[in-house]
Amino acid sequence: MPAPRWLARFNLYVTNRILGPLATRLSRMGVVVHVGRKTHRQFRTPMMIFRRGDQVTIALTYGRESQWVQNVLSHGGCELETQGRTLQLTNPRLYRDPQRAAVPALHRRILGLLNVSDFLDLTVVR
Repeated sequence: MPAPRWLARFNLYVTNRILGPLATRLSRMGVVVHVGRKTHRQFRTPMMIFRRGDQVTIALTYGRESQWVQNVLSHGGCELETQGRTLQLTNPRLYRDPQRAAVPALHRRILGLLNVSDFLDLTVVR
């Protein structure tokens, strides 16, 4: 089971505001810029990312029902601000992997303790 919703709300109002400015500069971190399905407002969600070539994998620590995930799926992609660059991401694909093979060993263990096995893969547009 992913992290509880109350933690997601806390992160939205507290942690994301602190981490957001740092996430665009740190390795393995990024800010997903997505557009709301109903509001058409732009949202910025900091998160840990795992990149291999043209593929970006994001562990869905709050589950696949999270609003940002639904926004990215609905729009067929998003932007990712990471390490001082903005990347266009497309072709979102949800999948479940209880072995967490797409992430490094340390992160695999942490995600295992959190019981996270849902992921979102996206492709970098060249």
